[in-house]
Amino acid sequence: MTDLTLYTNPMSRGRIARWMVEETGQPYDTVIVPFGPAMKSADYRAVNPMGKVPAVRHGDVVVTECAAICAYLADTFPEVKLAPPNALRGSYYRWLFFAAGPLEAAVSNRSLGFEVPDERRRMIGYGSFQDVMDTLEIAVSTNPFVAGQAFTAADVYVGSHIAWGLQFGSIEKRPAFVDYLARVSDRPAFQRAKEKDDQAAAAMQP
Repeated sequence: MTDLTLYTNPMSRGRIARWMVEETGQPYDTVIVPFGPAMKSADYRAVNPMGKVPAVRHGDVVVTECAAICAYLADTFPEVKLAPPNALRGSYYRWLFFAAGPLEAAVSNRSLGFEVPDERRRMIGYGSFQDVMDTLEIAVSTNPFVAGQAFTAADVYVGSHIAWGLQFGSIEKRPAFVDYLARVSDRPAFQRAKEKDDQAAAAMQP
């Protein structure tokens, strides 16, 4: 047993949390939670009342929601420098929560076939899908990484959204997105996380 446990499923957003945990370099236990009754069970709802993965338990602390997991682990293990100094956290917080809010909402709505009518854009936090894509391009092309010159936990989260979106066609295949993904995925922690999740996914196949 370790102080850090990842509750995940390799066919879920748990891949984001796995990458972030790998970036910390800390030993951790993995609990694979199958979709269906196990994920909605009383035992797992005691970890996450939503009955969804991922979740991270660190000692007595439980954290859910991928952006929160990324921010928590970056702050908890400062020696790996996955969060910038406080004075430089403006872009870090900006793009971390941009991805958690406008980006995810816009991509999910588009994938579900929902388009915001022009006259209703003021009611929606992200305005329009095109606005979000244009803003995302600014986020990943102004500097090498979203918070500046150094890779941070925000890149784990933003990079994961772009990786997923490019793989499944829910994000436009712009050169800036492709180039950024190449930069952030060329990391040992990303490769380790992908290998572990791919192996876990294969083991779950009937």
